[in-house]
Amino acid sequence: MKTALIIGSTGLIGSKLLDNLLESPAYDKVITFVKRDTGKTHTKLTQHIIDFDKPESYQNLVVGDDFFCTIGTTIKKAGGKEAFRKVDYVYPQQFASFALKSNVKQFLTISSLGADKASGNFYLKTKGEIEDFLKQSSFESVAILRPSLLLGDRKEFRLGEKIGAIFMKLFSFTFIGGLKKYKPIESDVVAKALFRIAQKNKKGFSIYESDEVQQIGN
Repeated sequence: MKTALIIGSTGLIGSKLLDNLLESPAYDKVITFVKRDTGKTHTKLTQHIIDFDKPESYQNLVVGDDFFCTIGTTIKKAGGKEAFRKVDYVYPQQFASFALKSNVKQFLTISSLGADKASGNFYLKTKGEIEDFLKQSSFESVAILRPSLLLGDRKEFRLGEKIGAIFMKLFSFTFIGGLKKYKPIESDVVAKALFRIAQKNKKGFSIYESDEVQQIGN
């Protein structure tokens, strides 16, 4: 029986992953780190309400077996590049560092299609930098999932994503061969893939492109 830890448990993928973890007999305890009370209750669930900008207050709480990082935002929603980087790089990096100190075995995270630390795109560059940090870490297992455009009902409305999702769905039949990884993917499929990859306990550093995530999550 294992303990799962998760940040981003209220998001599009994280909320579905949390349900999977709570329903699974593989875990007898699930720990979430959140900004405010979610109102969610379960016999397995421990919810830590924290200030993410005060790492010293929660560093000793990061104790378990599998760490799932599904936290993420956009530059627009965050209010700028600095705020975005804090959510998508600083927070995951802090939690990963604490997890390493407490001997967490696995770290699994949601990145993005096209993530590259050398990219001229700030979003993709940031995603690539956290990937690189994790690659250099000493976890027994690191899994990076790079989904394409996510489909699902977000709590906030994103016009660009809605338009893109409609367009991509209409022309999804054209995504074949090398284009498969660009096909939009349902958030619950990504959550299932994340959960299933964790059960494999594959050693080392692994990257799963969107088409592979689709196969694993189906």
